[in-house]
Amino acid sequence: MSIVVTGATGHLGRLIVESLLRRGVPAGEVVALGRDTGRLADLADRGVTVRRADYDDVESLRAAFAGAEQLAFVSGTDIGRRVEQARNVVTAAQEAGVRLIAYTSAPKADTSSLILAVDHRGTEQVIADSGLPYVFLRNSWYFENYLPQIPTYLEHGIAGAAGDGRISGAARADYAEAVAAVLTTEGHAGRVYELGGAGFTMTELAEELSRQTGRQVGYTDLPVEKYVEVLVGAGLPRGYAEVLADGDRAAAQGELHVEGDDLAKLIDREPTTLAEAIRAAL
Repeated sequence: MSIVVTGATGHLGRLIVESLLRRGVPAGEVVALGRDTGRLADLADRGVTVRRADYDDVESLRAAFAGAEQLAFVSGTDIGRRVEQARNVVTAAQEAGVRLIAYTSAPKADTSSLILAVDHRGTEQVIADSGLPYVFLRNSWYFENYLPQIPTYLEHGIAGAAGDGRISGAARADYAEAVAAVLTTEGHAGRVYELGGAGFTMTELAEELSRQTGRQVGYTDLPVEKYVEVLVGAGLPRGYAEVLADGDRAAAQGELHVEGDDLAKLIDREPTTLAEAIRAAL
């Protein structure tokens, strides 16, 4: 029997595989899935089983899930199609006799007004209706949503539409470790975890970046519609710009702030802080 990790060619899926290995799961009991298995060759060299799988191809999922005991289901990236894809995943998981699905969801997915939450809410429902034991790990924003933009922030400052909303960000690696934790310890079936670190505002992000670099970085808050135009002007497709701006709108309304310490409890330590993440990125 094995632990299957979908989306292992992506950032989060790869980190989940690495976390499982660090936790002592034998490489031969980890199955890493992706559409392009060539990108998983280094894992295969380390003894991890590598299989091709595509959320749109249920037959590939059936083959990939063979012998699976537990499934780390990393949410896909095809906005608007993820519920349909989830049905394929769940069908294959049922046929394989999977005993636990750990799904990476969105913060407060059952009540959130986020555009991104619609697919997650639907996917959670598909999983819950399947009758399979599950864990929902609702990840708030990643620090990595911001860190690649540091050169731009230093040059032009930070713009957004998040107001003074607090964002419970955390490092992608910490979210991955939480998934590995629920797959390697007992007592998580049926649980819903709201995951995130200490909250910060975009103004505080600018202040921390200023402190660490010695360069003055400011935050300019904009109406959502204006922020969309700024993103489009920077070269982003309008649809993607609207999703990003909607995330800021939700942040301004408190929807990205997570109460409690589920993440710290799962990984058995304090999550990486924003200051630590910025320091590592500079």
